[in-house]
Amino acid sequence: MRIAFVSDAAYPWHVGGLELVESIEARELAKEHEVHFFSFRWPGMREEFKNKGINYHTFHPITKEKFYRHGRRSIREAVTFGFGMFMLFSYKFDVVYANEFPVLHLPVIKLYCMLTGAKLVLDVVEVWNENYWVSYLGPIVGSLASLYASIFITAGDSYVANSSMTARGLEEMGIPKERIHVFSPIIDDRYMRQVKAKQTDTIIFSGRLIKEKRLDKFIDVVKSVSRTVKNLKVVIIGEGPESGRIMRQISHLKLERVIEMRRFYSEREKVNMYRRLKSAKMLLHMSEREGLGIIALESLALGTPVVLPSYSPIPEEVRSMCVVDDEVVLPEKVIEILRAKNKGAYIRNSETLKNFYVSNVNKFYSKLFKELGLI
Repeated sequence: MRIAFVSDAAYPWHVGGLELVESIEARELAKEHEVHFFSFRWPGMREEFKNKGINYHTFHPITKEKFYRHGRRSIREAVTFGFGMFMLFSYKFDVVYANEFPVLHLPVIKLYCMLTGAKLVLDVVEVWNENYWVSYLGPIVGSLASLYASIFITAGDSYVANSSMTARGLEEMGIPKERIHVFSPIIDDRYMRQVKAKQTDTIIFSGRLIKEKRLDKFIDVVKSVSRTVKNLKVVIIGEGPESGRIMRQISHLKLERVIEMRRFYSEREKVNMYRRLKSAKMLLHMSEREGLGIIALESLALGTPVVLPSYSPIPEEVRSMCVVDDEVVLPEKVIEILRAKNKGAYIRNSETLKNFYVSNVNKFYSKLFKELGLI
């Protein structure tokens, strides 16, 4: 079977949770199918090349500075990506597996599927209501974007939602429940078991440095904990438009010796990222907008507990494994875990992790393709 993945960003050239999942799915499916990946041309990518069994087709050179403007995704680049998807018409595919964002590309992809008979599977990690679109883009553009999204997100023949929360959002948009499948293969169970690391009393954050991640609150928690815990060590791993503001807050609170900031680990350094995560005492995330929480699942799989504020939007299947408490008392909970001898005691319902194993990819998609009448 010939499968086309469509996403404006591709891992590891652009690091993000969605991009990681798509790369895992494409890599696993390439073991049994012919897989192509259509994307912007990020630094380090060529126009046409093959990597890990996947055929990449790229256009329009892009950088993070162009991709994000004024702290949000660039509308101009989203329009460019939409028109760029006419390149699909040079190929014949059985399935188009497309990231729902940036939404503007969906009419072109739907047209391709209608004319060629390909099935359209939409990968959905977040469902935004009108209020969120307005808060993100302003009242006029946001309202129009919400209307546009509500029309074209219904174009899929099938949907893969990353969580039960996302699935409920799709149902609320009018998508029939039988067309929605919940699946998110995050944990490379065959690889994670091999990671070894010596435990350290470190707190870690990893993710895009954007305002919705609420690193301001994260740093406030660290400041509070540092008054009690001497020689506290904290690592913020990530990149993004908020990096400058975060560094200024760290300096203002005189936490330069406590908090280390570093860029995302490259694909070649991935084992070092996992070792650092496994060695940490906890992963602390204060995000107010989150999808499934990939880094949280990876942390739990490595035996490191995850601490979240009660307002966290991470879906219940992940929250049920984490330490969740009111943000007011989180500093006390963090101190408790730092002083605990067995950090594993703070991981609950660990049997749930098996639902996120990479080894299940081909089994899941074989079933989905059968439902679509492709096999």
